Amino acid sequence: MKKSCKHCGRYHDHKFDCGMKPVKKQYKELSIADRFRNTKAWRMKSKEIRQRDKGLCQICIRNLYNTLVQYNFDNVHVHHIIPLQEDTSKGLDNNYLLSVCRYHHVMCDDGTIPRSEQLVIAAEQEDKNTY
Repeated sequence: MKKSCKHCGRYHDHKFDCGMKPVKKQYKELSIADRFRNTKAWRMKSKEIRQRDKGLCQICIRNLYNTLVQYNFDNVHVHHIIPLQEDTSKGLDNNYLLSVCRYHHVMCDDGTIPRSEQLVIAAEQEDKNTY
């Protein structure tokens, strides 16, 4: 029995594949880091860190690593100093989290800004926050 195809608009047998039918997307398995970032605990911690750092990039405010604008609050992300792929247990620890702009986030991830320096900045922010 021929029917009107909703994909190509022509008449053909209902079992015939005209090639216009969209292919369903296969969803890839989420990584451990992606699953972690989808949790409520991470969203709350990310908000807490941004509040701790006053919504400012902590590298820019210290005029380090080619800073263009000292008080940069555009596109500020919370950076995991120890990547989640290496150690998820430190994913919610304030001493291993830092607010950075997109420009400095890339530099932190590729190693241009050393981890030791990032850890010092995060510790300074935690010390300021405890008072």
